[in-house]
Amino acid sequence: MFEAIKPAPPDAILGITEAFRRDPNPQKINLSVGVYKDETGATPILPSVQEAKRRLLETERDAGYLPIDGDPRFNRLASELVLTDRSSILAEQRAATMQTPGGTGALRVAADLLHRVLPDATVWVTTPTWPNHPKVFQAAGLRVEQLRYFDAAQNRLDFAGLLEDLESVPAGDVVCLHGCCHNPTGADPSPEQWERIARVLQDRAVFPLLDFAYQGFGRGLDEDAQGVRTVLEHVPEAFLAVSFSKNFGLYRERTGALIAVAEQPEHAANVLSQLKACARANYSNPPYHGAAVVKTILDDERLREQWLADLTQMRERIRSMRTLFVKTMSALRPDRDFSFIEQQNGMFSFSGLTPEQVDRLRDEFSVYVVRNGRINVGGMTPQNMQRLCEAIAAVL
Repeated sequence: MFEAIKPAPPDAILGITEAFRRDPNPQKINLSVGVYKDETGATPILPSVQEAKRRLLETERDAGYLPIDGDPRFNRLASELVLTDRSSILAEQRAATMQTPGGTGALRVAADLLHRVLPDATVWVTTPTWPNHPKVFQAAGLRVEQLRYFDAAQNRLDFAGLLEDLESVPAGDVVCLHGCCHNPTGADPSPEQWERIARVLQDRAVFPLLDFAYQGFGRGLDEDAQGVRTVLEHVPEAFLAVSFSKNFGLYRERTGALIAVAEQPEHAANVLSQLKACARANYSNPPYHGAAVVKTILDDERLREQWLADLTQMRERIRSMRTLFVKTMSALRPDRDFSFIEQQNGMFSFSGLTPEQVDRLRDEFSVYVVRNGRINVGGMTPQNMQRLCEAIAAVL
């Protein structure tokens, strides 16, 4: 059997990192994979996370399995972080939350249940979207179609096109939207635009699946959750796929959560039982350590304040790199306007580079970017900025 198997094509993003590792150039720059780096180019362990891990090392005594839906206290804290501890949804017990292996695990469990309950439904994703979205949904047996989202000519959200496409989505289909810090464009709806989106979702009777992977990386914890909360004020049911990879720096720990919001408490309980059945047939139960770190931090006032400071530092560093990039490119290529990059949110920017220009960056300058032009701003540093911008200026 194995003799007949052909090699799979490399992953669109992780495959770039493999090529980057093979590159012998000591000045190589990797702006492909979505991992935050500090000013030295390292992916740091946050001080709050280090302290939480120290406490766990001293106090952990049990090595048994977690329940299928994970740690109950973690699930509650994760829900409160997204919805606030004053949420009427939580007070009315209309949310069922389960711990998952990262945000990707949350998406897959959600997709598995959607396929069971809505086998003929189509999942609508933005154009562009995170390249793994279609793969996860299709692997679960769901059809995938596209919504207009980004105006590449104007380097901004194509809000009119998005609304027009949303208004034609059939009732009963699924719409996957990014809660904040859109990946790969960095272009997010305004609060007013989220309000209009929420009303269309309500009117069309479609099911929202909100991918919320970057809370705190855009404008702030509450500011980044405003779109998600607005949608939940209008629709009776939704899934939220939450990741803690970025805002806690837990990339290796695979820590996430899936929140199912229902119209009635008994519906939420029924949904959770089915989600647990999906998880049992997939990964059985979630890993412990990353969720224990998050729980330890959120449950301790001093650690929580330290984490908020850590998160603010990461967010502000990314903002400063956007500003420095625009300033440096303006000096090198005053004929090109890159000011739109300062208006985008989160780790990513849709740079406008063509696939051919991206290939030249790799081959001539050892600068690695996703071929659609997405740049990980979180990988820029003051040390590599001049060389990066000179390489981009050369290929424009």
